[in-house]
Amino acid sequence: MTERTYNVLFLCTGNSARSILAEGILRKDGAGCFMAYSAGSQPKDAVNPLALRVLEAHGYPTDGYRSKSWDEFAAPGAPVMDFVITVCDSTAGEACPVWPGHPSIAHWSLDDPVAVEDADVERVKAFVRAFQFLKSRIGTFLHLPLSSLDRFTIGKRLQAIGHLEGTSTVPASGADPHQN
Repeated sequence: MTERTYNVLFLCTGNSARSILAEGILRKDGAGCFMAYSAGSQPKDAVNPLALRVLEAHGYPTDGYRSKSWDEFAAPGAPVMDFVITVCDSTAGEACPVWPGHPSIAHWSLDDPVAVEDADVERVKAFVRAFQFLKSRIGTFLHLPLSSLDRFTIGKRLQAIGHLEGTSTVPASGADPHQN
């Protein structure tokens, strides 16, 4: 028996970097089990080219991305989300739309690589670090036994994943995201 497909929406203010990276990682790594989407509360005019460059450098497809408003996913006819994950602190503090289907919501704080104003080398490093953090967290998320967990436990584990340090699988808080 095949497990159902889950819809995941990654949110960030501009929907140009972190949420795009997360969407790209989950699109490929979760293919067949997850449908990945991203949006922003105040979307930019375009996806940041460094986000696409880092995805491509790590073997991820770079086609089909666009910066879009989260309103698209709260509108009638939009895919019903199972999970909504914010990846920037400012979006986590905003009043989000009411999501159809009452998805599990979590916050995975990440520094904004776009905010790095140093030399190009440092900006690229910041994007790579964001990619690595997201890849680690999404990898942990992909290993959760979602079909056997209740909504409360899933919510707790999603929040714990947001506290993972770097590319380690050891949470900063010491809590194991695989435990209740």
